[in-house]
Amino acid sequence: MTKETKGNAVGKNQIIPETMKAAVLNEPMDIELKQLSVPEPAENEVLVKVMAIGICGSDIHYYEHGRIGRYVVESPLILGHECAGLVVKTGKNVTKFQKGDRVAIEPGVTCGTCSYCKEGRYNLCPQVEFLATPPVDGAFVQYIKHREDFLFHIPDSVSYEAAALNEPFSVGLHAAKRADLKPGSTVAIMGMGPVGLTAIGAAKAYGATNIIVTDLEKNRLAAAAELGATHTINVLETDVLAEIKEITNGEGVDVAFETAGNPKALQSALSAVRRGGKLAIIGLPPQDEIGLNVPAIADNELDIVGIFRYANTYPDGINFISSGVIDMDKLITHRYKLEDAKEAMETARVDKKSSIKVVVYPNEMPV
Repeated sequence: MTKETKGNAVGKNQIIPETMKAAVLNEPMDIELKQLSVPEPAENEVLVKVMAIGICGSDIHYYEHGRIGRYVVESPLILGHECAGLVVKTGKNVTKFQKGDRVAIEPGVTCGTCSYCKEGRYNLCPQVEFLATPPVDGAFVQYIKHREDFLFHIPDSVSYEAAALNEPFSVGLHAAKRADLKPGSTVAIMGMGPVGLTAIGAAKAYGATNIIVTDLEKNRLAAAAELGATHTINVLETDVLAEIKEITNGEGVDVAFETAGNPKALQSALSAVRRGGKLAIIGLPPQDEIGLNVPAIADNELDIVGIFRYANTYPDGINFISSGVIDMDKLITHRYKLEDAKEAMETARVDKKSSIKVVVYPNEMPV
């Protein structure tokens, strides 16, 4: 790591240029490197030099298809929302940060005044402005401005990459909260994409004893075992439900997370839950309606919770990462400069057998 990626000494003497590089999605499959003006932070905003960005599944959808549900790319858009960086300028009313601070960026800025925000469920705020969700630009830029209350200090022991991955980690933490995961629980996580893999850390953080995971890619199952999964099941080689029943002595799991957005995986997750257990639906399937066994849900008194992003997870996530409950660096398989953002997107899109988390560096690549 360079001095700047691990500490504050260099950051306090940053010279801010007038223009910056940005990777812009002009239309599906077309990313162009452009020069844009460096934004000026408002009085309650902070200007952050972006040091690391993880590519998310939603970035791939916008890149490949130009839309996710009702969110449509209708004009050039900057992708990227899993990000962390270095404070280089603060607005006049900012009190929590100063130049040289290392920060994780929570990408969804909410209104703070609606009933959802006041209830603490600000992830449901109808006025949320979420990075890289049309029409809001994201973080594939060298500098980004962001409201102070959605920035979080990160310790020097946590890399920018790990801090950026606090974003997908937060989804698992939110799911664990919503499912009321208890210490000693047995958990099944269906799908070992980045969200599923980081959910292993969330399950560990909440005290799960047995963590059963499923996927069809061997590299992802191997990563899951490294991160702390106690049992890995390849869905192409094994009867998932039979294996889970055997592991749990015929009972089923206390909690299941479905992260893949696959209809069969969702049905499998529901069938894997014990009587009185819980299912957290994280992944979004391509269709709106999926058949589920309603009599079984009622007869077994199953609780089903939907998971939409997260709320109030960032401080806990940073603390868990800092404590070593999950080693985010094990997820990173590919690293690219901002100039190579299109190649980075292609790797994440097509290379499922070797890529897990692709990270883009808008400024300095780590040494």
